[in-house]
Amino acid sequence: MTLDWWTLGLQAVNVIILIWLLQHFFWRPVAAIISKRKKESETLISNLNAKSTALEATRVEMEKTRSGFAAERQAILDAAKAEAEKSRQASLKAAQAEIEALKTEAQLEIAKSTANAKKTGEQQALGLAVKIAARLAGRLQSSEVQAAFLNWLLDEITAMTPDVKSAMSGKNAVLDIACPAKLSAAEQAAIKAKVTAALGGNPGINFVVEPDLIAGLELRGPHFTLKNSWQADLAAIAGELNNDH
Repeated sequence: MTLDWWTLGLQAVNVIILIWLLQHFFWRPVAAIISKRKKESETLISNLNAKSTALEATRVEMEKTRSGFAAERQAILDAAKAEAEKSRQASLKAAQAEIEALKTEAQLEIAKSTANAKKTGEQQALGLAVKIAARLAGRLQSSEVQAAFLNWLLDEITAMTPDVKSAMSGKNAVLDIACPAKLSAAEQAAIKAKVTAALGGNPGINFVVEPDLIAGLELRGPHFTLKNSWQADLAAIAGELNNDH
């Protein structure tokens, strides 16, 4: 076998030309395109990474904002709950105070009603006792009782100062002697004599009948009254009993 150097040379030249053509008209444009696409891809990837970073930052910020909102919402709820509890406690305290006030008022009213009822009962009992005493005293009408009251009246007149007695028995003086029953002329004369002697003067004396006196004698002038009767004594006793209660 022999080699055809011319054919081999031509083929080698063809290969060299083909390589040169491929290099200049195919590989370089393809390489440039590949490089451009690579750069574009790298730029796109870089932009995507930047956007991804921005999105992650935004997500983190949103999470922080959401956490802030949640915390603020919880704080608002806690504050509202605390305010509601405070208001409830205040309302409860006010209600308890009102209940205590009503209770105290009711107790005072009960105590007042009880005291009034007791006082009314005591006054009624006292009034009944005075009436009974008055009725019993009314049965004691006698000359001895009349004489005793006359002596008490004379003792009161004697105890007066001279100026008072002089004023009571001065010129034109007129006195009334009240008695529970009508007296005879002799009884009136005897009483008048003893009273004028005790006064040390000679006033005019009138006798008036007042059954409500029960027993006793009362000397009355324009500006004074010497109370000296069962009625006056019972009234004084009733007054003292009322004051004790």
